[in-house]
Amino acid sequence: MTTARELEKQTHVRWFLVLWIFVLAAIAFLDRVNISIAGPSIAKSYGLSNVQLGSVFSALLWGYALFQTAGGRLADRFGPRRVLTAGVVWWGIFTALTAVVPRSTQLGLLWFVMVRFLLGAGEAVMFPASNQFISRWIPKHERGIANGLIFAGVGAGAGLSPPLISYLVSQYGWRASFWVCAGLGLIAGFIWYVISRDTPAAHPHVSSSELELISSGVPPDSANRTPRSARLIPWKRVLTSKDVLAVTISYFCFGYVAWIFFSWFYIYLAQVRGLNLKSSGYYATLPFIAMAVFCIAGGKLSDAITRSHGPRLGRCVLASIAIFIAGVFVASGALAENARVASVILAGGAGALYVSQSSFWSVTADLAGHSAGSVSGFMNMGAQIGGAVTAQVTPLIAKHFGWTASFLVAAGLCVLGSIAWLFVDPQRTLAPEPELTSSVTSV
Repeated sequence: MTTARELEKQTHVRWFLVLWIFVLAAIAFLDRVNISIAGPSIAKSYGLSNVQLGSVFSALLWGYALFQTAGGRLADRFGPRRVLTAGVVWWGIFTALTAVVPRSTQLGLLWFVMVRFLLGAGEAVMFPASNQFISRWIPKHERGIANGLIFAGVGAGAGLSPPLISYLVSQYGWRASFWVCAGLGLIAGFIWYVISRDTPAAHPHVSSSELELISSGVPPDSANRTPRSARLIPWKRVLTSKDVLAVTISYFCFGYVAWIFFSWFYIYLAQVRGLNLKSSGYYATLPFIAMAVFCIAGGKLSDAITRSHGPRLGRCVLASIAIFIAGVFVASGALAENARVASVILAGGAGALYVSQSSFWSVTADLAGHSAGSVSGFMNMGAQIGGAVTAQVTPLIAKHFGWTASFLVAAGLCVLGSIAWLFVDPQRTLAPEPELTSSVTSV
């Protein structure tokens, strides 16, 4: 007969919440990437060029980038439960507003740019808040796989976009696709608020054994303090950290490459490689499937190497190698003559890139502790600036030098991102020395 103590040991609330953040991440990227699938229909309706469409794509990313640091600070101050809920409601509203551009307006481009910018500002809380959750709920030795699962939602949401949005656009028009995405987000956000708590100790379904396990791998300063009571690391310390700057430079490169797939891959296959609508929708999902699979595999591998050889190899060296290999795949795919072969090779590049994903977020959680939201938000700002740049620069490079040149530039940035990881020491902490803690004020 099973005893009460044995039943207590079986609780895994932290993993249930990680899986729900996976759902939120999937919906967040569905809301971001849907416009790249609906883009040709929108461009046709409003007479937009690819360069103008690039401005619409990049508007979200500029809003997302500029509010990353603020979003992270909000998560540190108010906790991931409320901040993520508010964020999901916000981006649900602005996803819906994307669909209400008047058909006859002469200011359609301006409307799209404004709405997408504000959508990006709301989505800025997504991953800094999830990293704040990781810093409080997930022991260090499990952070690779936890982040891998969360960021697999990126691939899942982006991968769901081509078939789902293509179907909705073809059957009901492009506006309907934004209504559906908005509804999904609002439902998921409500559920998150009901099931989540900011700290393990505050959750009614976390057993004492699970709480003990979490506490053993999370600094007491992060696990036990409520968000409002935690002292945050001063910005001066963050901005002068070589480790933070190096990981941010690498994440800029990561974001530039990733957003070629999110913003332009579907259009590239249809307009440049000559695949029909059905084939484009199918092959456009391959990079995102690869992202989801290799993100989880990369997180698991990162944890395993970290346990056996330390975080330097498990986080930094693994990420460096993965990003370099991604560059090789991207360059090879761009040069391949057969469209379908190129699609598969480029998808391999996306997968290799996402092997490194969990390292970025695990390292910033380790470096920053209870200020993980702020530090990871600053780092993620670099990635989103990279994404905003690629949304606008990629079609310009393609226009003047060809699409192959656009992908080769991305491959070159993979090399830079790989090198930057070699300057990161994951065991240096940003937290002040214990005797100085009482005199440090947050900014």
